[in-house]
Amino acid sequence: MKPRLRLESLTPFAAVLLTAGMALAHGDVAPQPVNTDALPDVGEEWLIENPYRDMGDDVWSAAIDIGSSGYNQNCARCHGLEVVSGGLAPDLRFLEAEEFGDEWYVERFQNGYTQNGTTMMPAFGELLGQKAAWAIRTYIETRPDQDTIEGFYPDLRDARDSLASLADAGEASPEAEAIKEQLVEIASQVETLSGAPIADSIAFRAANQISAEPASYKRAAETLTVGLPVAH
Repeated sequence: MKPRLRLESLTPFAAVLLTAGMALAHGDVAPQPVNTDALPDVGEEWLIENPYRDMGDDVWSAAIDIGSSGYNQNCARCHGLEVVSGGLAPDLRFLEAEEFGDEWYVERFQNGYTQNGTTMMPAFGELLGQKAAWAIRTYIETRPDQDTIEGFYPDLRDARDSLASLADAGEASPEAEAIKEQLVEIASQVETLSGAPIADSIAFRAANQISAEPASYKRAAETLTVGLPVAH
């Protein structure tokens, strides 16, 4: 199990470097609005623990989708695509999916960061709101460990190709159910770096798209195609 980010365990010097790295990375990013209409309200008082973590699968899935959009618009520039940091800003995938990590995250999201009177990270809280904050948090904490999933790339490519062939045939096939079971098994072995119990991996997403309808085969194949690197 890889170590998760615990700010309390850092030396004072390392903590300063971490904060400074985040500050230098953010610059003068202008917050972009996030449509959170599909998410349930969580009240006006700011929480210190992610409420969407335990509101059921539908809310959890919606939070990931909305959080993905919000993250890519507001956070990816500094924290990296798919939350894979390039080194300047902290790699938020390691931020623990529990109250300690939530509290650290939401304080920074809500208030931003300034240094010597200069805004290094904007305060997103007032402009984006609490629902957007927790949606982005849900997206961040469910990022899969890429080192784990890379070992399954050959199997995922085979599944993708089989689904594409079934989609071209245009008929329901029992083979699709077998592919779904294989994807579920792969998804169960992909971990998060945050300690969240389920990784929102391409295997997880594709498995949940497969149904008895032939059109679902194409959607699942497209999910795998987009998520897989180009084979050499």
